[in-house]
Amino acid sequence: MKKITLSALAVLAATAAAPAFAQEAGDWTIGIGIANVNPKSDNGDLAGMRTEIDDDTQLSFTAEYFFTPNIGVEILAATPFSHDIDVGNGAVTGETKHLPPTVSLNYHFTNFEGFTPFVGVGLNYTTFFEESSSAGKLELDDSFGLAAQVGVDIAVSETAAIRLNARYIDIDTDVKLNGNKVGTAEIDPVVLGIAYVMTF
Repeated sequence: MKKITLSALAVLAATAAAPAFAQEAGDWTIGIGIANVNPKSDNGDLAGMRTEIDDDTQLSFTAEYFFTPNIGVEILAATPFSHDIDVGNGAVTGETKHLPPTVSLNYHFTNFEGFTPFVGVGLNYTTFFEESSSAGKLELDDSFGLAAQVGVDIAVSETAAIRLNARYIDIDTDVKLNGNKVGTAEIDPVVLGIAYVMTF
């Protein structure tokens, strides 16, 4: 009876164990989810007036290639983000869209009971387009900046996981209004994401 009970407990433990989501050298992961780009609260002064830029949420896509079981290079892409711009508490309003593709070198820690934390650093390129303003022609220069992220993959199977992550991206853009430079907008957002990630 004791042997049967121990065997049953072993089977139960094996059944209840979390799946191991892990990669090997040469693997790819593809992630599909949503990301919220939330600029910092004070975005600098434009024409001497305080500037605020709001947040937006869009679809996100990632692809990562693993050089080792722990180290991978990831590319982040998304559908265009749209942000309202408020200068001087409504004295001037505007809007812009942007795309922030980011390349990161990630380190994935050892899987621990279905949880795989990771950290990453990389480079962001942000391009702005479809700018508009209540005061005339608005132009925002493209931006290069550093990026960093932390996150965790929560295994749902041996080849899939739910990914939660947070990024910081350094985005500063020179702003022109009617051809005249009026300052630099310091966007510097935190990007919060959730995605379904699959290994191939």
